[in-house]
Parts: sequence; structure tokens; C-alpha cells
Amino acid sequence: MDRRDFLRVLAATSAAASLGPLTADAFSPPPASKVKATARADTVPSRVPLAGVPRDRLFGLPGFRVQGHPWTVGEDLSHPDGPIVLHDGTQACVIGKRTEATYDEAERPYFGMALADVALAGADLLADHLLAHGEPDETQVRLAAPPAASLLDPENYYGRLPWTSFVGTRQCADTMPVYTSGSTRTYHADQVFADLHDPKKVARRREGLLGGWLPAVHKVVPLDDGRWYDVLVFADVDANDRFVVQTWHRTALVEHGRFTRVVYGHSYPAYSPRREPPQADAFYAALLRFHDYWHAQLADLAPVRIPVAGWSDMAAHAFARELVVRPDGTYPKYGAVDRDYYGNEYDGFQDTFTSSLYANLEWGRFEQAAAVLDGYFRDFVQDDGMINMRGAETGQFGLTLSLLARYLHYTSDASLLRKHRMKIEATVATLLELHDESLRLPASDPGHGLIHGWNESDACLFPDPALWWKPYYANSALAARGLLDLAAVWPDVEANAANTASMWKMRAEALARRVEESVRANIRHDLKPPYVPPLPGVRLTFRESLAQEKPSEQQWPHRVYAELLQADVLPDDLANVVIDGMRGHGATTLGVVANIGPVDPKSRDILGFISYGYAQQLLRLGRVDEYLLFLYAHRHHAHTPGSWTAGEVADITGGMPLFCMPAQMTIPLLMRWAFVFDDSAGETLWLARAIPHAWLDIGEPVSLDAAPTRWGRCGVTLRKEGSQLSATVTLPADASPEAVWISLRGAGPHVHVDGEAVAEADRRGDAIRVRGKPGQILRIVSTMRDSASSIRK
Repeated sequence: MDRRDFLRVLAATSAAASLGPLTADAFSPPPASKVKATARADTVPSRVPLAGVPRDRLFGLPGFRVQGHPWTVGEDLSHPDGPIVLHDGTQACVIGKRTEATYDEAERPYFGMALADVALAGADLLADHLLAHGEPDETQVRLAAPPAASLLDPENYYGRLPWTSFVGTRQCADTMPVYTSGSTRTYHADQVFADLHDPKKVARRREGLLGGWLPAVHKVVPLDDGRWYDVLVFADVDANDRFVVQTWHRTALVEHGRFTRVVYGHSYPAYSPRREPPQADAFYAALLRFHDYWHAQLADLAPVRIPVAGWSDMAAHAFARELVVRPDGTYPKYGAVDRDYYGNEYDGFQDTFTSSLYANLEWGRFEQAAAVLDGYFRDFVQDDGMINMRGAETGQFGLTLSLLARYLHYTSDASLLRKHRMKIEATVATLLELHDESLRLPASDPGHGLIHGWNESDACLFPDPALWWKPYYANSALAARGLLDLAAVWPDVEANAANTASMWKMRAEALARRVEESVRANIRHDLKPPYVPPLPGVRLTFRESLAQEKPSEQQWPHRVYAELLQADVLPDDLANVVIDGMRGHGATTLGVVANIGPVDPKSRDILGFISYGYAQQLLRLGRVDEYLLFLYAHRHHAHTPGSWTAGEVADITGGMPLFCMPAQMTIPLLMRWAFVFDDSAGETLWLARAIPHAWLDIGEPVSLDAAPTRWGRCGVTLRKEGSQLSATVTLPADASPEAVWISLRGAGPHVHVDGEAVAEADRRGDAIRVRGKPGQILRIVSTMRDSASSIRK
């Protein structure tokens, strides 16, 4: 029986009598079909044999019954990160905890440099420091600046209450913020313990997620040795309210391994006699269902194993959070909670679509990818190819076309593209028309042959949007990438489309040539390092323009650079010039693309969303140390610690970032590419190209399995044992790329594949070319280079 039906029946039979405390039976699990409706049909809840679970430190908690069968609950309260264990006597559900400090743990932020020096410098001083000895150290990256939301000033948040996380379910159309104390909009933890209303106490808290990645908030507020407040909040997965997020709460005082006071709550404060607090057994029964619900939702995620805490979970949490943010799991939302960015005026934002489609494809979540694609073209692409949103970003039209091609490569689902064929062709026509307009300009015009248009959606908000109708390089670069990629697959979508595809390819090549020609002609060699502007024909650098021109046509140059590099239409030498110029002239912060604005001695921000294109090009160019710095810095400075709320923009002074969903999808993309990455031409597959030495040094396997590619699913596992580095490669199942390379970073001169020595011709530094048939499993063994220092350089 549905929970609300049960309560209505109970209320009717009780008449005017008091409704007693809610029990586990009152919150009976929904039919399995409700939980699994959008997950794999063969999903089995995550369980482990009880015999292998340590139970000597568990503090006993009230149990519950599932279909008449008793379940026992215990929790390790010897430390704040002890697991919760629920078991039926044979099988156990172990829900781990892992928290991170939300405050600055560094003795000296910015490595002792003055913030003003870091902010005003053209060079990325923090990145230079961290890369001085090769591969960056993750701990040093984390300590380089105060973490996001560690120094909260309400005056900076325009009247918003500064929340650091939120909860919800797939079926609900809204979310519930969780504030620093663990309170929500409707349930107040500080009514249980007044100390939780003390901002100084709460500022020293630790935060995390139950089960490593589940969208359940865990907060620990320390008191003294062996004593702390412990707060849990998660959404009620049994609830089916359309907009109201029902929530479960546990607020407890832990003293020396036991609860000395614990209060359970559900959504609202008690209102006796009609609304009484739930009993403990109801809470733990709901927790088990919550656990199983979310494991079912993410059952199709490609399995990843990383022995360093948090990394594997971070990718999973991003996909869970997307289901929370999107009503019914699929309708797009750019942000959460606040009108900015949860209002409908943001729903059609192109970055929400492209980041979601890309990340879900890369991790094998094809059903979600299809739903996202279908819904976007149904609701937000008009018949003429224009988007149903306030301001189009011209480059994103091209990225959309490229991702449609990737969708077909990965899924072979041509039917969905045929369904939206007319709108896809109208999108192509939009770019071709803009290209035609540029070709009508005089040959002497710097913008001749380059697509003019807004590069940033916010351009449409200004009094004269025409100021930003310019030939930004990213417009043409991503158009070229999209046309080229779509042309390669379009004959598989539409019969007799060979001539059309050939024409698209020609236009793509013309655009790519023009971008390269213009970039070369506009390099400022008088600056050190040489500087590439975001558009041709400009006299000032972006910093000079932002300071002198009000408004500036070079506003939002961070997007231009990230998209230009993502398109991968520049030869390597030019791509390196662009990157070096960005690092040397104020366009990166801590190795991540900066959110570029007028220079301010009090701030230098990180761009949390759309910046992944820059990282992608770092990987293509083999600039692995910089790629890892980007990965580490994005995790530790573009996300709130522990709760992992990703910011559209994050400062490096501890301020509260404004959440946006595309920023949340960045880490999954970066992690996937570190393991499995294909070149833009669709010829070469790279494996393990950016696996940090620190992950391997632990001596446990590091792996990604069943990763989708255009040639079928593949996998890679690496393990370092003493002086030996071994790898197991599962080649793509359906076809063979022209080349497959695996990076064995730090490998010595002797490498064997299935017992055979690798030929010198099949080595490029640490990269080894492997050969085999589709689906073949290869085993690779190498000795490591002698000195650890040689590995790090």
C-alpha cells in the first residue's frame, strides 16, 4: 500500500484520535516496479555476506522488519566516519561514511603568497608552484587556497541563505536545500541542539555523503575528544509529491562511542497529536529503501575502481545529483533551489544539454542519454533549429552536432536521430547560413569566413547585444567540429544523404582552415608568452579591453578559449600557443580555466562549468601533469568539501559558489578520459593516459570496465606491485581502432604483452601500442624505472 494511502486509512479509522508515532510498517517499500522503472531490470540491491562484516564496534540501534522478516541495525560510533550496517542475519547492507573538513586546513593559503599578487599576476602563480616538480601533489593542490564555502559572508549572496547541499528524488520536480547546520527549509536541526545555531561551531564541521556517493547529507560538528553532533538528511524515496520534497532526518549527540541523545524526524516539526516524530525503526527501514533505490538508478554506470578516497564516488554522485535536479530525472534544469538557476528561463541552456549528453554517453548511461537528447530536441529545439531559450551560444550548436554523432557511434540508435532529423538539419542550416554571411564580407575584413554570433548566452541581457555579435574563434571551431563529425554518420541516418554529408564536410574543412589561418595571423608575438586573442582584429588583450572598454567585446573570453580548444581543429603547435598564452596572461587559476573579469586584487576565480574543453586539449597534447592539476583543482576548489556541490564559478577565498549542473558533470568527464579517451578523428584509442602515480603507488588495482567507445565497450586495469607495473586491457568488443595505445607512466625499458616483448616501433615514451582482435584480453607487464624522481618528471 502506498504510504499516503496507509496514513489516510489509518486517519479514517482513528477518527479524532491521535495519530501515533510513525513506524517502519507505516513506511512500507513501494512496489519494485516503481524503484526500477528507469533502471536495469536485472538490478540486485548491493549486499555483502554478513560473515565478512566486522561488528565488534557496532552500537546497537532499533531494527525493523521487511515483509515480516527482521533486520538488525548497528553503527560504528567510535569515530565520525564509522559505517552503518543493516542486516537480515545473512546478508548485510553496509553504508559507509567519509567526511571532509569544510574549513581551511592550510597553515598559509596561497603557499604564503599574497592574494593580491596571485590575483593580479598574468601568470598562474599557484599552478606554476604546483607544477614546478612535475606531477602535482593532490594534498598540496587542496591546501593551495581556502575551500569553497569555508568563509561565508551572507552579504555576498544577494539575500540567499547559503546552503551547501540539497536532497531530492528522481520523481519530485523540486529539491530541498540543506544548510550548514543540517537544517532544511522545513526541518530545523537546531531545534534539537541549540549549538547547531552557532555559526562558529558549525564552521568547524565536516561534511560527506552516505555510502560514499548517495545523495544523503552527513554533517559532523565536533565538540571535544570523542564527542560530536551527527546530522543525517536524505529525501524520502517513497514519496510521490510533485513539488514537495519529503525528507528524513537524524540529529544526534555522540559521546564516546554511543548516542546519548538522538532525535528522528520526517519533513516537518512535530505537531501533537496529529504529527508525531517517527520512530527509529521507520528511519532505518527508509534508509535501506533509499540505498536500494539509488543503487538501482545508477545500475548502468560503468564500474570504476580507484583506491584513493572519494574519486570513484564523485562520478557516481554527479549522476545521482543530475537525477535529483532534473524533474522526473530527465527534464533539464541548470541549477537548483533558487530562481537563479532553477527558473524556467534557464531550462533550455545549451550547456546543460551538452554536458549531460556527453557525460552520460561516456559512462554508458545510454537510456539517460537518449531521454536527455529526446527531451531537449522535443522541448527546446524549434523547427527552424533555433533554441527555445533566451540567448543562443553559437559554438554550442556545433558541439550539439558533434555529440549527436557520438551518440550514434556509441548506441547505434539511428532511430532517435531520424525522429529529430528535420530539427537537426535545421541546426546545420543555421550554421551554414551564418557561414555564408561571413563569406559575403570583404576579404580584407578580419571576420571574413568566420561565423559571427553570440558566444555567451548572457550577451542577450545587455542593452546592445549586437556588441557581441562577433567572429569569436570558438563559433567557427565548434561548427567545424560538429559538421565534420555529423557528416561522417549522417548517411546512416538518412538514406541518399551522401552528397549532403560531403557538402557538410567541405564546409567544415573550410571553417577549420580559416580558423587556423586567422589564429596564426593574430598571434601577438610581442608578448611573452605569445598571446592569442579570443577573436581576430582586436588591438587590446582581454585584460586591457575589460579595463578600458565599457562594455567590452572581449567579455567572457574564458568560454571562447575553452570551446576553441575543445573543438580540436588547431594543429598541435597552435593549440600549445593558445594554452601557454592562457596560462601566462590571466586565463587560468590553479590550472583551471579562470572566470575572467576585470582584474581585482581580492579575487581570481575558477570557471567550474564549460572549462572541460581546455582539459580535454591538455590530454590530447600529452600535457598530463597539467591535466591532473586541473582534475585535482576542480575537485577541491570548484566543489564544496564533502558535499560536492559544484559551482558555476568558484573563488579562491572560501566564498559560496553558485551551483550549476554542468559544473557537476565535469569531474565524470575528466575521470573517464583519464582512463579511456579517443582522438577527434576517430582513429586512435588511448588507455590510462592520465592515471596519477599516487593512485598506483597504493598497490591496489585501478580500473575502468565496460567503458563505451565508438568501437564497442572496453576496459583497462593497472596495478603496481613493488617494481612491477601490470595492466590488463580488454579491447573494444565490436571493432578495432586503427591504433590502441596504453600509457604505462614510469615504465622501464622492458615491456611484455602476453609474454612477448614490445617492439621499439610500438613505443612512444611511456605509451605502448597494443594489438589484438575485438574483445581480446591482453596482459601487459613492465618493470618501473629505477628512481621515483624520474617517474615524477
